[in-house]
This record gives sequence, C-alpha cells and structure tokens, in this order.
Amino acid sequence: MSKQRLQGKVAIVTGGAGGIGAEAVRIFVENGASVVIADIKDELGQTYAASFGSEKVSYRHCDVRDEKHVEETVAFAVEKYGSLDILFSNAGVAGPLSSILAFDLTEFDNSMAVHLRGAAAFIKHAARVMVERKTRGSIICTASVAGSVAGCAGHDYTASKHGLVGLVRSTCSELGAYGIRVNSISPYAVATPLTCEALDMTDGEIEAAGHALANLHGITLKASHIAEAALFLASDESAYISGHNLVVDGGFVVVNHGLPSIKN
Repeated sequence: MSKQRLQGKVAIVTGGAGGIGAEAVRIFVENGASVVIADIKDELGQTYAASFGSEKVSYRHCDVRDEKHVEETVAFAVEKYGSLDILFSNAGVAGPLSSILAFDLTEFDNSMAVHLRGAAAFIKHAARVMVERKTRGSIICTASVAGSVAGCAGHDYTASKHGLVGLVRSTCSELGAYGIRVNSISPYAVATPLTCEALDMTDGEIEAAGHALANLHGITLKASHIAEAALFLASDESAYISGHNLVVDGGFVVVNHGLPSIKN
C-alpha cells in the first residue's frame, strides 16, 4: 500500500454528499483521514457516509448560510475525532444565467451567502480551533475559473467566486502567523450533479460543451481531478504553499480564445 498522505488527520468537507466533495471524501479517507461530510442533502449524505462502513466517516447536516450550523459542525468534528486539521470548503450553488438587466438580487444574495459568507464562517470557526490547538492546518476553498475571468458563468456566481479568491488571500495573510495555510482550487467545467441539474444537461453534454472551449485536449476533466488537487493542498506535500489559487483548467484562463490557434 502506498503511503497514506493524510494519516491521522481530521477533515471537514462541505458539500461532501456529491460531486467534487464526495470524491474528496473518498480520496481523503483512502489516504488515512477521518472525515465529516457537511451537507444539506441528508439522505444522500448519510447513505454515502455509511457506505464506507467505518467510524472514520460521519455525516452532519449543515447549511453553510447558518453560522450556528457551521460552529456546531466544527465542534462535532473536534468532539468526534479529537482535532481538526483540514477544512475543504466546497459547498456551492449554480445560480441563474440571467442578464444584469433582469437581475434577481435574491438569487445574488443566496450565491453570496453560500460561496462567500459560508466560506468565511467556516474559515472563522475552523481557524479558531486550529489556533487554539496550535494545529498547522490546511484550509481549502473551491473557487472557479469564473473567479479569474468573466463570461464563464452567471453574474452572481462570477462575483461570488472572485470574492472567494480575495477572501482566501486575505485570510492567508492573517493565519500564516499561526502556521495555518489557506488556498483555493479553481476548476474548469466539471460534470457534477449540481451542474447537470442547473443546466438540465447530461454528463456527456456538459463534457462535450467543455471540450468545445477547452485548451488542453486528450483528457476530460473529472471531479476526481479536483479532489486530487485538494488532497495535494491538504497534505504536507504542499507545506509551504499558502494564498495560492490552484487553477485546474488545462490552461483555459491564460489563453486568449478570441485569437486563432497556431498550428504547424
């Protein structure tokens, strides 16, 4: 068996009942971590946690928009497993693809509450525990290529993900004094259940659409690729990486797609 890169560590994964979060839970557990799945999809989350057949995985109902839920989830992880070493703040909503001329500010508030306020609440309460216990923890947030460039998603999603990258950088600047690392991962298009439902498309249709605009060919981006990036940032292999936005996009955001590609 290969070395377990998270042996003895405790992690919380928000949005861990499906998609990228579920893949992260699986990979974290395979690498020796105990994991609390935090989600609002109770039946799905409980079933998934039970599927591991181990006390090392637990489910906790948590709406990241509710700070009390967040605080209680962090306390649950510490009480259940004795510490908190890793936070993967991954919960998200797709948000509408509407014109700014017909913008629904209620939807905007919800995107901000989930992506930005929810992440801030989890960073706050996870960091409190890490500072108190002198844990050199790793905090990871799921951002998006929409946090680096415009035109990839709706206005509310794009604004919230830009804000999330800023939050990661800002909290990194404070928490580094305690040995706590804060980073983000920005995926390109991934066919998750959330994306499929939001766009009313199948996995294959979303992957085909992603391929049409992708820069890197010959590979299809999967949720497992993002989870592997999270594993790297959670592990000691990234011990001196903090404040970094790890873009997993095959070069998409650095290429001017308005120019014709150069071929020999």
